[in-house]
Amino acid sequence: MATTEALDPAKAITAIRDARPPATDRFTYLTIVESNLSPEVLPTLNEVLQDAGLTQEIGWDLVYNLVSLPGSSSCLQTIARLGNPREVILKVLETLELLGEEEGYEADDEVETTQEKKKGEVTKTEKFITLMGMLAILHGRIKTKYPSRFLAQTLQTVLGAYEAESEEMTAAVINLVHSLSGKRARPPLPSRKSSVNVVNLDVEGDRGKNAPDPEADDVKEGDGQTEDPDETELQQKLLLSFATCILERYANRNDLAWAGRLVEFYEPERIVPGRKTLMAAFREDEGLLAKDGIVGKLVALIGDLGLKTCSKTFLKHMCEGPLHNNPLAGSEDFESADQVKLSTGGAVCLVAYWVFSSTIFDADHPQPEMNIFPDHYAVLDKFLQDDAHTQIQQSPGTVEALVTVGLWLHSNNFISTNPNTPLTNPTTSPEDPTSDFMRYIHLVTLIALFHPKLHVRNAASTLAGQVLHSDPSDDDRLKVLYDLLENCTFASLKARAIAWLREELISASTAKLHQPTVFSTPQALETVQYVVFPSLNFLVEDTNLEEIIEYLVGNSPFLMQAVNLGLFLWSSPDKWKGVLPTNMDATVRQRWFEPLLETIERAQKESKGADVELGPAEGELAVLKGRLEDLAAKEGFTGGKGV
Repeated sequence: MATTEALDPAKAITAIRDARPPATDRFTYLTIVESNLSPEVLPTLNEVLQDAGLTQEIGWDLVYNLVSLPGSSSCLQTIARLGNPREVILKVLETLELLGEEEGYEADDEVETTQEKKKGEVTKTEKFITLMGMLAILHGRIKTKYPSRFLAQTLQTVLGAYEAESEEMTAAVINLVHSLSGKRARPPLPSRKSSVNVVNLDVEGDRGKNAPDPEADDVKEGDGQTEDPDETELQQKLLLSFATCILERYANRNDLAWAGRLVEFYEPERIVPGRKTLMAAFREDEGLLAKDGIVGKLVALIGDLGLKTCSKTFLKHMCEGPLHNNPLAGSEDFESADQVKLSTGGAVCLVAYWVFSSTIFDADHPQPEMNIFPDHYAVLDKFLQDDAHTQIQQSPGTVEALVTVGLWLHSNNFISTNPNTPLTNPTTSPEDPTSDFMRYIHLVTLIALFHPKLHVRNAASTLAGQVLHSDPSDDDRLKVLYDLLENCTFASLKARAIAWLREELISASTAKLHQPTVFSTPQALETVQYVVFPSLNFLVEDTNLEEIIEYLVGNSPFLMQAVNLGLFLWSSPDKWKGVLPTNMDATVRQRWFEPLLETIERAQKESKGADVELGPAEGELAVLKGRLEDLAAKEGFTGGKGV
């Protein structure tokens, strides 16, 4: 290994030059080189390594030590070009595996501001890029009947070491795949200021510098490929599978805001004036622009590898096939392209980008021939059926891509293969809560609850409401609302269900209906009033102040939305008299309004007397009390008597 002690550069250079075989045997010489490694000796070492015979014997054993040494790229390039490619590639892959165990990627701007990059230190990103360049050279040199076996091992190892937060690592991976596929690389990626210069060492004009493979199989000389078309197809499919894995990894590690931007595009009236939009941020921020550019390059790479159309076969595998999270596992034993599968999440991200960029950028991308039911529901259920919370947290980009596709399908009215029939599963009874429609709403609301990004949670909530309202059966829609309000344990989702109820009431009141629906009659509120305004008398009886405050704060979103619905209905009782059940105002006052207001006032008073700090809860309770007092002032609710 390279020594950390101070070396006399002149003596080290002399030792490396004079001890060359036959002056010493190769094992002794290797020890001398390793013990004298420093940036100052690298030019001399590179001269020595021009001896192809010597480099074939010792080059592979220098890779690990050299990659951590500043300025070693020329030596490593020489080793890649002249060393035994089969031995060197194994050492490169071993080094990559060790690299994957190092500390995670640190953004270049953070390195610059904290350390100005310590002199004599090679970053993980720089090591990765150098090794990618070596792999591009080495794969071009290996002459074997089955190059897919080397390729499969390389792709698995690269995927293990790749960190998608790094723009430069991603650029290096794209360069590698272009080189391995024999496709001409596209122009360089747009990049922020960086200390890393991402280059492709395997330039076509430099291939004449490469030594032949000393262990070459009896194959036709040329580009290193066999004449077997099945083997060539297998390699291309491996690269395509790898590219879909990289796309999914990138989407999961970078906030691309596809869903949030689509919502802004489809519903500009919901944009808050004065607040910077996601659309504006991605137009103006250089870092975000770069993310869009990188994804565009990845999608273009996938197209260059043959996936340019959204075929029925592709969609069938994505929607109906098994979930492939690690499609390259065991790929070194694959014998045909049919055995190679694409990353299911990567396929979802690809479709999401196609529809997103076609909508936002007016790009010319294929559009999927699919519907929310059964296609989108099938892939959504496949991803979230086992452990939705864990899947959403671990794969936020893939989950956002699912929401993005759903938003696009709804916007284009691709709801169901049978648009005029109810969306409940025809094989189940209408009361069965396991119907596809009910489950779809449930899965999307889980995303609205658990996704780490607020804009994705909002987009998922929007999608769930849109799909709910799109069911032509008003009975179905009411059943879903009742189920959420009665059985959901999350206050924020119950609050969202009340908002959807209000939207249904407004829609029914403005639509020109040939016949009444449940939402244009008292039936809807009669059905849900006891879950929207449940009895809260138990709060009055509870003497534990902490339990009372915990309930009020934990259910604050739900309670606030219920108050808002009350204000909506009883601010204009004449307008809504057609949907208000008889005496609903009196029953709501008795079982819900009065005990809630009394409990809030008691909590505020007792907390002060007991010198209990409410913290943020104090503000929440004050706002809720204020809204209750607003409701009490409505003549339609209390006859104008107030509190």
